[in-house]
Amino acid sequence: MTRIPLQALLVGEVRPLGPRGIPSGIAKASVDRPLAIGPLGLAGDAQGDTKHHGGPEKALHHYPLDHYLTWTSEIGHRDVLGSLGAFGENLSTLGLTEEDVAVGDVFALGSAIIEVSQGRQPCWKLNERFAQADMARRVQASGRTGWYYRVLQSGEVSPDAQLQRIERAAPAWTIRRIWQVFYVDTLNRAELAELAEVPQLAEGWRRHARRRLETGSVEDWTSRLTGRERSD
Repeated sequence: MTRIPLQALLVGEVRPLGPRGIPSGIAKASVDRPLAIGPLGLAGDAQGDTKHHGGPEKALHHYPLDHYLTWTSEIGHRDVLGSLGAFGENLSTLGLTEEDVAVGDVFALGSAIIEVSQGRQPCWKLNERFAQADMARRVQASGRTGWYYRVLQSGEVSPDAQLQRIERAAPAWTIRRIWQVFYVDTLNRAELAELAEVPQLAEGWRRHARRRLETGSVEDWTSRLTGRERSD
């Protein structure tokens, strides 16, 4: 695989988000200096809700710059799309999308080693970020979600670094295929059973797969996508 250069390396502090001033680290900005990468991600990066964001399985968020023009064509001009970091990403690239990347893919990035752990489950803070009530639902429905990495080896990365894929443990399970199972063909028992046994997939996602097999039903996404509980 050709090395993929970073378009930006991004971090963000916790700041008030949206009209309600909710604490969030979703607003990321590009840096022009090398940063340390540890088990919880980049030095200087933060999350406002550490129960649902961050942690070892979501240490780094990667969102393709490839999708920005598509979003502009679909939702119109948004100031937030005028600079990188619109989706809360830490890594921005061109030429690498959900169809190209699989869970368990291992990349060298600077002196760090990182592994794809799961796709992104969009949450309602995207609605606040984009001032669009259904933005999280749109991201989920599009499959243009981005993905997360766990850190296998701590190190340092500079903004001009390149991602180099060095190992593929489960190449059939692309982020796009996992999205298809979780959000489109949601009760495909054969796919769920296989996915539940992929050891490189984050345990939370494997647990969702097992629960669907056990219950024959899909978990409720209302709270995650809207910030509100179901009313019925």
